Amino acid sequence: MNHEEQRKWLIRNLLDEDTYYKNYRIPEDEQEQKDLLRSLMNVRMPKKISQEFLRIQDEYLTEENEKAGVIDLTELFPTKSDDRIYLWQGDITALKVDAIVNAANSQMCGCFRPMHNCVDNIIHSKAGIELRLRCNDIMQAQGHEEPTGQAKITPAFNLPCKYVLHTVGPIVQERLRKEHEELLASCYRSCLELAEENGVSSIAFCCISTGVFMFPNKRAAEIAVETVQKYLEETGSRMQVVFNVFKDEDLHIYKRLLEY
Repeated sequence: MNHEEQRKWLIRNLLDEDTYYKNYRIPEDEQEQKDLLRSLMNVRMPKKISQEFLRIQDEYLTEENEKAGVIDLTELFPTKSDDRIYLWQGDITALKVDAIVNAANSQMCGCFRPMHNCVDNIIHSKAGIELRLRCNDIMQAQGHEEPTGQAKITPAFNLPCKYVLHTVGPIVQERLRKEHEELLASCYRSCLELAEENGVSSIAFCCISTGVFMFPNKRAAEIAVETVQKYLEETGSRMQVVFNVFKDEDLHIYKRLLEY
């Protein structure tokens, strides 16, 4: 089965799971096929799936992720003030580090909105269905929603990193309060501590809570940098930390804070 055949096979199997989609026509256009596959993965509930599907999916996603490009940590340059801290702009799923951080929601099973551009959706889409299944196992065993400011760790499956750390950031609905700031700091601290416990030597943080959770970008970056620097200073950890940004606005903020 070549790459195109794998994509069509995966789409057809996901369509056949639900009678609502059973007679849906697979589009001819390659990008439309990719968008349909991602959308079907996004809306699929965490339920049992065949090993054959997972094998073909893994082969397909591994090739897709490699085609998109992989950025190794060794290709990045640390800040002048601390050789453990890096700043990089781009897609966090392209980073080959030990762990990346996912800004999750309290259900902790990924984003179910088809093609949504949040980091949670992108990470789950590129990691594959196994990630949602593993997260669901964790949440079923826990028996309640994930509290804000804590963290969980899973394998990264088809991503170039080894692990994904999932943390739920605070939602700022009106004015920013001290409680929001403390919870955001807890997200960063929890991820660093959990990473250390699992032998992670390099970690990339997204801009937690600054998207649909509406945490002000500048204050979020200040808390992120303060918390990471304090952790590294207090523990003497040699963990390498990447602040990953996507928007130009965040890039400029972090450059000023890190004197990059």
